[in-house]
Amino acid sequence: MKTTKLQVKNSNLNYSIIIGKNIFSHIPGKIKILCPNAKKIALVVDKNIPKKFKKKLINILKTYDVYLFEYSANEKFKSYTNVNKLVEKCLFNKFNRNDILISFGGGILGDLGAFAASIIKRGINFINIPTTLLSQVDSSIGGKTGVNSKYGKNLIGTFYQPKLVVSDVEILKSLPQRELVCGYAEMLKHSLILKGKFFNWLKKNSSQMLINRNLNLLQQAIIESCKIKIYFVNKDVYEKNIRMILNFGHTFAHAIELQKNYSKKINHGEAVLMGMMMAAKLSYLKKVCTLNTLNLLEEIYKTNNLKYDIKKIISKNEHNNIIENMTNDKKNNDKKINLILLKNIGKTTSPNSYKISKQELKKVFNRII
Repeated sequence: MKTTKLQVKNSNLNYSIIIGKNIFSHIPGKIKILCPNAKKIALVVDKNIPKKFKKKLINILKTYDVYLFEYSANEKFKSYTNVNKLVEKCLFNKFNRNDILISFGGGILGDLGAFAASIIKRGINFINIPTTLLSQVDSSIGGKTGVNSKYGKNLIGTFYQPKLVVSDVEILKSLPQRELVCGYAEMLKHSLILKGKFFNWLKKNSSQMLINRNLNLLQQAIIESCKIKIYFVNKDVYEKNIRMILNFGHTFAHAIELQKNYSKKINHGEAVLMGMMMAAKLSYLKKVCTLNTLNLLEEIYKTNNLKYDIKKIISKNEHNNIIENMTNDKKNNDKKINLILLKNIGKTTSPNSYKISKQELKKVFNRII
């Protein structure tokens, strides 16, 4: 496939997302246009990225003073303490507002790096090069930054837009299968919340992407996912209303991740798969969607061996803790839990239209897991 450029554009923001194969060569020219006075680059890199990609990126940035910061990224690393350490390193090396912080990794480093960039001297240039399927279809788009708190996921952060996002599908070949499924979960979510046609396309092509890693199909899916996320971001940059729909399944998912203390037993995508199925089952119980809609979702899970059995990782005595965790979700604006439910494939309830009390959720919890 040819390289594709998408534009995130409204009155508050304007930046490009470049999607293609072997496209690092686009980066120097873009930097000259977008950040013409930059001298220094803080390159924040995930240690797990294959060396050949790191060398390639460092080589194309050789005309700048590059400061390399490598990390082993995981959810526990995503803390305010580690943001502060990165910020202090940049300040020690006298970074100014003309300079750049580039995140080269998955969503964890993207969120953390963007947050650091947003608070260094009240904002330096930020460029995101997402290296996982999850980050390419979701976290790299929309300007959300943040780190975790002991009270929940992504509760500390800012809205800060990148100058550029570069998604190279070639790097997806190096991902563990578990990480590929993690990104697929977000693509599936996008197909459920806006476009039923994309859901049908995923039904047809999922095995080619997940098993054969067909890069042309993966690129098509990434483009479609990005378009859906851009649709919501452009309408609601600061997540005051319609953008909350992107959180379908995530209120459950974040609560599960917190309950397991962000351990390796479950990653974000796996939690999202569980959370979406729980939300769909609740939708059926509350007569928001039909049994046929629920069956269609269950079918794509079973066909692609997507695991969603929460009972295998969550014991019965943890149920109340998960519900309690959900009360601290960012979308909540009163004592009830604010949920996005599924009406049918491609359509959800509106934000703030469905809320459930802790007591009511406890009554049905065993039926939705």
